[in-house]
Amino acid sequence: MKLKPQQILVAVLLLSAVGLAAFLAFGRGGQNGATLSGYVEGEALYPASPVAGRLVRIDVQRGDSVEAGAPLFLIDPSQSEAARNQAAAETEAAKALAADARRGQRPAELGVIEAQLASARAVLNEADTSLNRVRPLAEAGAASRAQLDSAVAARDMARANVRAIEKQLQVAKLGARKDQTRAAEERVRQAEAQLSAAESRLTDLSPVAPSAGRIEDVFFQMGEWVPANQPVLSLLPTDRVRLRFFVPQDQVASYVVGTSVNFSCDGCAKDLAAKISFISPRPEFTPPVIYSRDARDRMVFLIEAQPANATGLVPGLPIDVQPIR
Repeated sequence: MKLKPQQILVAVLLLSAVGLAAFLAFGRGGQNGATLSGYVEGEALYPASPVAGRLVRIDVQRGDSVEAGAPLFLIDPSQSEAARNQAAAETEAAKALAADARRGQRPAELGVIEAQLASARAVLNEADTSLNRVRPLAEAGAASRAQLDSAVAARDMARANVRAIEKQLQVAKLGARKDQTRAAEERVRQAEAQLSAAESRLTDLSPVAPSAGRIEDVFFQMGEWVPANQPVLSLLPTDRVRLRFFVPQDQVASYVVGTSVNFSCDGCAKDLAAKISFISPRPEFTPPVIYSRDARDRMVFLIEAQPANATGLVPGLPIDVQPIR
């Protein structure tokens, strides 16, 4: 017998109503039952190099477990090592110039000035002797006034020359001027900063695992060219594995951050526990969303918990959490 369109529509509506009633019944039963549903989630890290280069070493493979500080890979360090060596040489040169500016002139240079001072003093002694010889003759009339004036001028000139060389020797024993010394020291600090940056870039070419975890995937193989800032592999740290489960709105008040919950999963060890680290401030509905007083039974809050032992917990693995009473 062929059904009329009106009869088909009525049958569809009846089946929909039965399905909705069954979903509401089972949905309330699943949330108010003995366990809460959830899953394991992990936040992977993606180590990369800030400098492009050829991958010359890969220390891990997909699925490997690594400890904190374990080497992961190495990008060709040739250019970075050259830059580091150049920065180190410039730092040493700047330090030498700064030390020379603080120290003053070298002993050999001081010796030249001291010799000039000794010669000037000898000239002064000779000028004094000549003046002492001419003055009595001028007073007795045996020497002219011009000869006396010439002897006095020679003595004064020799004395001034001695004073000038003494000042020159005094300055030579001192370091450079304060502003020159300060500039030399600033060049040292600038060179040291460039050296530190070069060493940091060199370290970035061979990163290590920041914490214990598992290698999820390796995207490049040895010998391949790796662009700058392109992840070479993905690492799932143990301390970034967490549980996510949902609690009905009439039970969420029993859950507090820092509280421990017990959970289980297929193939996992027994007596597993986790500590609640986050409770969502906003509720959400399980589908279908039909707002009514009965729909509140399907209103849930997301809760995240940090497992005490994340061994064997794979992201996406379903879990059952024992509710807090």
